[in-house]
Amino acid sequence: MDSPVPPRPPEPRPRRRDRHGRGMRGPIAPPQVPLSASRGEAFVDLVHDSVDRLERRWPQLSDVEFTVREVPPPGRPDDAQEGGWDGESVPLGRLLSAHGNQPARIVVYRRPVEIRTKNRDERALLVHEVVVEQVAELLGLAPESVDPRYGQD
Repeated sequence: MDSPVPPRPPEPRPRRRDRHGRGMRGPIAPPQVPLSASRGEAFVDLVHDSVDRLERRWPQLSDVEFTVREVPPPGRPDDAQEGGWDGESVPLGRLLSAHGNQPARIVVYRRPVEIRTKNRDERALLVHEVVVEQVAELLGLAPESVDPRYGQD
């Protein structure tokens, strides 16, 4: 005599966050409002604003690639790898010289800059200072000659 197979227990229903049947809620803010941008996107916008300001005065910067990274990779500052640091002082940005068919690249590190600032205005100012310092190093000039307002704000 065959023993009956016990029935399967019912699969648990997925819990829905919407217990009142109203459906999923929409986004908090429409996409064109600054509130809808993530912190990373807002930071990239600050870098682009700073680069746009400088490109008007220095058109040769159109050949330079500007990038944003979260944090610098570990390593020694004199390493050939991209932007190493020694663990004592964290860099805010880095210039990578052009070689071969790769253009010069300026990297701005987002988290170290964000940690050193309290609000968006301070962040915009520090981002601009980092970009100006890296451009000055690229061009072999003093930061004050790259942007006359450097260090005044």
